[in-house]
Amino acid sequence: MLSAKSLFQEILDNDESFALFCSIAASGESQGGWENARIAALVPDGERELAPKITRHGADEDKHGRIFNALLKKRGLEPVPVPHETDYTMLLERHGIGLAHEKLKGEERLTVQDIVTYLAHSRVTEQRASEEMELLRKHFGDHPDLGRAVKMISNDEDNHLAYCHEELLRFAYAGHGRAIQQALRECALAEIRIYRDVSLAVMAHMGRILGWPRAKSAVLAAGIHGVYAWERAAGWRRMVSLKMPERRDALGGPATSAPEFA
Repeated sequence: MLSAKSLFQEILDNDESFALFCSIAASGESQGGWENARIAALVPDGERELAPKITRHGADEDKHGRIFNALLKKRGLEPVPVPHETDYTMLLERHGIGLAHEKLKGEERLTVQDIVTYLAHSRVTEQRASEEMELLRKHFGDHPDLGRAVKMISNDEDNHLAYCHEELLRFAYAGHGRAIQQALRECALAEIRIYRDVSLAVMAHMGRILGWPRAKSAVLAAGIHGVYAWERAAGWRRMVSLKMPERRDALGGPATSAPEFA
């Protein structure tokens, strides 16, 4: 029977597929760390109090990348090249979602609208990350090798999502509500399409590595298309709603360190 747990267990049990999974995850997290670090450095003067939280966000993402690389090292594996069609973070940037890397590589201060764009992008992508990590936490939170990593990353992603809600609401109260809703909607509709394409690409690579029969691959692809159809019809709305989170000031302190994997 196909299930999220059985599929991930299959990927986990094979060195080649596990190396690809961790490499994709580590690459995306490291890219997110760089983006947040640059945004923190370029925050406009009127929003400098936000810089430590953005820095903390980036430090968490860097930590997650190190965790995935540590999981590889523990298995005696090396990172592998990430196929471009599976690079979720880079594909979002290439499709104009979030802040362009050319802007982040410069030294000109960002505008308040840029910060709103960044927060809207983060609110959408952190929704996805929080849900994915919650799924892994549900099935592998007690796993002897993955458990600690999954729980730590899941908690961080929940913090990131709470921070995005709180800061976007602050900007909405300051008069940016219409711009926020427009940015959230555009980002969500683009994200669900890119997530579908990346999911199909990742499953295609895993299928080749693990030797899945065509029927199994077809069922998985149909499932991915089904999720996209639901998200396109209504599911995207969960990514654009805003409410004050229970976790207030979720990124108000220093980042926690990555656990050791002996």
